[in-house]
Amino acid sequence: MTAIHLENLSKSFGAFTALKGMNLDIADGEFVALLGPSGCGKSTTMNMISGLLEPSEGSIRFGERDMRGVPMGRRGVGFVFQNYAIFTHMSVYDNLAYGLKATGVAKAERDRRVKDMAEFLHLTPMLNKPSAGLSVNILQRLAIGRSAIMEPAIFLLDEPLSNVDAAFRAVMRTELKHLQRQFRQTMVYVTHDQLEAMTMADRIAVMDHGKLLQVGTPIDVYNNPSNVFVAGFLGSPGMNLLKGMIVRTDLGMRADLGDAGLSAPLSSAQEKSVSDGQAIVYGFRPEHCQLTGDDGIRLPVTFVERIGARTILHLGNKGASIKGVFDNDVVARSGEIVTLSIDHANIRLFDAGSGDAIVEAR
Repeated sequence: MTAIHLENLSKSFGAFTALKGMNLDIADGEFVALLGPSGCGKSTTMNMISGLLEPSEGSIRFGERDMRGVPMGRRGVGFVFQNYAIFTHMSVYDNLAYGLKATGVAKAERDRRVKDMAEFLHLTPMLNKPSAGLSVNILQRLAIGRSAIMEPAIFLLDEPLSNVDAAFRAVMRTELKHLQRQFRQTMVYVTHDQLEAMTMADRIAVMDHGKLLQVGTPIDVYNNPSNVFVAGFLGSPGMNLLKGMIVRTDLGMRADLGDAGLSAPLSSAQEKSVSDGQAIVYGFRPEHCQLTGDDGIRLPVTFVERIGARTILHLGNKGASIKGVFDNDVVARSGEIVTLSIDHANIRLFDAGSGDAIVEAR
């Protein structure tokens, strides 16, 4: 196993800065997902870790070994791309055995490792079949196996499941996690899909516009986003974010949400961290509210989205737009005005100017 240390890592292409000042430590055997939208710098980061690109500034170390100037072939990394890029003129067996044969692994050992990997990835019935004509799902599974069979200390995967169907993605999420645990590899996984990151990674590194915004366990990043971008990017649907202002009342500091029609109380920790008249963004997850007849946010239902076991109510007017997640038997119709009660223990406040989190509710 090998730890990865990225220190003040930056990459520019002419006048364009793809990555700026990234600092990230990935522990031995850890599964870290680089998560963010297209163009945020996550693939650039992975390409520098692999040796395909040299940093413009900063350093990359594997353990204590400085990787500057070390070519990809000598870094001991496995790399799986979005485009599976396997040898279609070869059989499944020959694809799996290719790297082992090229590095001089004896035939008996090659056979054993190919058979073990094929069994693990459910490729055994296809070992003698030509790769040409296999489905995209199987070809991507084969590409993962061809790289994993070399047992690299560091395994890099750049959106390997983006071209496969939804059912297969669900299967491969489980298999990739099992693969990483079996070989105890340090794994870095690039994705724009939050579900992949949340279900597989030990930690998530959220990126946007070439900057690392937050690193933490999936549940911590989800519950305590560091800024408005992270809050809205994670979650399906993302966190509700309403503009408001802090006002001092006889009952203490409160968040006045204006057009949303709510004057919401704050926790004692939040009251100490805000000031009267401060512009804020008031955030809460769609699952942290319920329909009620009591005081709350009163908005018309604009759309009822029924998704199997749950229903998403879309509520809004010209000044506010929010979503609430409920059981599938919730009774609501488009045009109906409903009142939402919010679980105040789970609200998050962000500064309206910087977008940064102010303080956790607790």
